[in-house]
Amino acid sequence: MASTEAQRDASVKTPADADAAPDQLAGLEAGLDALETRVKDRVPVSRVLLDKVLPPVVAIVIVLALWQLAYTLELKPHYQLPSPVDVGHSLQEKWLDGTLLGYVWHSVSRGALGFAASLVIGTPLGLLVARVRFVRAAIGPILSGLQSLPSVAWVPAAIIWFGLTDSTIYAVVLLGAVPSIANGLVSGVDQISPLYLRAGRTLGATGVAGVRHILLPAALPGYIAGLKQGWAFSWRSLMAAELIATSPDLGTGLGQLLDQARVDQDMSLVLAAILLILVVGIGIELLIFAPIERRVLRSRGLLPNAR
Repeated sequence: MASTEAQRDASVKTPADADAAPDQLAGLEAGLDALETRVKDRVPVSRVLLDKVLPPVVAIVIVLALWQLAYTLELKPHYQLPSPVDVGHSLQEKWLDGTLLGYVWHSVSRGALGFAASLVIGTPLGLLVARVRFVRAAIGPILSGLQSLPSVAWVPAAIIWFGLTDSTIYAVVLLGAVPSIANGLVSGVDQISPLYLRAGRTLGATGVAGVRHILLPAALPGYIAGLKQGWAFSWRSLMAAELIATSPDLGTGLGQLLDQARVDQDMSLVLAAILLILVVGIGIELLIFAPIERRVLRSRGLLPNAR
């Protein structure tokens, strides 16, 4: 009997207890929020220089030193292996001629337009393959095969189909980039937890709304990885097309500059063109895709905020 009365007294909430309950819940929520929140520490400039700038600078210095050493030891005749200074002089001559930026801009504009078209085609294609079983069974292996096929293999066929026109170059870029973008999106969708999709359907996010608010945001890390790979493939495809499909009507990009230097047996200009192609490709990835990828991963807690 006494124990029953004690339980009854314990179950009765006083007004003070009722007022304290919301405060306790608020304190609990604040504690959980504090656990989830990462403190954004400002990274010192010296740390950024040490971690981000110094390693690539050291690598470049080592490569240039080994290059100069090979030139000094004459591992190859100087007309076959010019020094870094000779390559720098070739770049300087093109700069003074006022043609260097024209070569770069011609290729970059082509690559950007081809990549944009690949994005427009590859995104819905990837969604279709990822969500429709019959389409995946029919097209999925073909996309994987196209992604592994060297882009240069399409150049002769594109020349026969379209002639020596810009259509040939853009066709090669599309065939190189679209499979990578589509497969990246398929991989991102495959990694989505089914719980997210069921929750979205429960909330009424179906059809286009489900794709916009649930599917694409959840698949964003894999999609961004596919975009990076798609840009790499589009840039490689563009250089292959420009190297082979040469015509005065096509203008002069970096690929045509490289082929022109080969015809003239100007090894300094050949290496200068290769260097420009490398710098542009890496630069666009570092300036555009890498920041987007870091932001997406950081927003999902996959990277520390201080990076």
